Amino acid sequence: MISQLIFLVLFAAAVAFFTQNVRKIRRNILLGRAIDRSDRPAERWAVMARVALGQSKMTKRPVAAVLHILVYVGFVIINIEVIEILIDGLFGSHRVFASVLGGLYGLLIGSFEVLALLVWLACAVFLIRRNALKLKRFSGVEMTAWPKSDANYILTTEILLMSAFLLMNAADYKLQALHYGHYITAGSFPVSSLIAPLLPAGTGSLVIIERACWWFHILGILAFLNYLPYSKHFHIIIAFPNTWYSKLQPKAEFNNMASVTAEVKAMLDPSFVPETQSGRFGAKDVTDLTWKNLMDAYTCTECGRCTSVCPANQTGKLLSPRKIMMDTRDRLTEVGKNIDQHGKDHDDGKALLDSYISREELWACTTCNACTEACPVNIDPLSIIMEMRRYIVMEESTAPGSLNNMFGNVENNGAPWKYSNADRFNWAK
Repeated sequence: MISQLIFLVLFAAAVAFFTQNVRKIRRNILLGRAIDRSDRPAERWAVMARVALGQSKMTKRPVAAVLHILVYVGFVIINIEVIEILIDGLFGSHRVFASVLGGLYGLLIGSFEVLALLVWLACAVFLIRRNALKLKRFSGVEMTAWPKSDANYILTTEILLMSAFLLMNAADYKLQALHYGHYITAGSFPVSSLIAPLLPAGTGSLVIIERACWWFHILGILAFLNYLPYSKHFHIIIAFPNTWYSKLQPKAEFNNMASVTAEVKAMLDPSFVPETQSGRFGAKDVTDLTWKNLMDAYTCTECGRCTSVCPANQTGKLLSPRKIMMDTRDRLTEVGKNIDQHGKDHDDGKALLDSYISREELWACTTCNACTEACPVNIDPLSIIMEMRRYIVMEESTAPGSLNNMFGNVENNGAPWKYSNADRFNWAK
């Protein structure tokens, strides 16, 4: 009963803490401007199934795709056993599903073990790719000590969890063979049975190993769950709604600003009365972006696929689409902390523009949309860049000189060129 009470308290605390952090993230996302992304639901479900569940955009890099699918499928399916572990922990039972599922239980446990081994191997390869091979897309000015460590922490944790799972089963397998205590004969152990000969023969030592690994496995999962909101790996959860709310129009299609459209209509038709518009033109800070932009920031996996295909970045310019998303998330987290500590009206004197993202980065973008096309979870860095450009042009009138010349030509000549309409066809002579 004591172990059951301890387990109940720890489980309840983990769920409560996770819920609290998820609510903060939801609050932060909803600081963004409203945007309707509820149209065409059938198409949205199809996009989510294809991109988030089916991971269709991962296949452009086959090696990474295969490894990621192994980790993704293996970790999710293996954790189905967590249901059994939770029931055993709360009620003091042991392998409660064995009697319910019969022969199917052995097939499941055997499958879980094979998947656990594959997850272990895939995570090991990922660690080698990041730390030994040092693939270029895992580096960059934005990839400071924390982002690099974050990835290593998660991969190491998954290896430890899979090791604990297999060791637990190996000890259980030997205890079953000895018909010791409540260790009923149940399950199939194709991987852990190979490890079992390495374990001690004494039943007391085996019980300690089995119980220690059992506790480490479940507490590790609960700790992993509560680490997610602080990590890029929160995409495990939020990638699904993020792809559901994907932009269904052509990704680089720019929308007209309602406030500007209303002003133009008022100029053309004196009888037209525009609705009162509030807020800025474009975006200076995270609260000027849409909630979908902010959800994108929390979904970013920091994989670097966007930056690796960015032509501006490839030619040595400062722009990194990954940095745009990471900076947006960092600034949003900072704004959320300010709200918690000082209230929602607190002004810390910072903004996403200049404090986090420089103007040089924004103007380096060619709007080619390669970053959005490359993202495996349909994140759209381009929309954030364009909103911040809009602010610079429409609120500050501080566009680069080459753009100001173009604006003047459009205003005076009706075209980007400096020639008047009468001279425009002179090239034909």
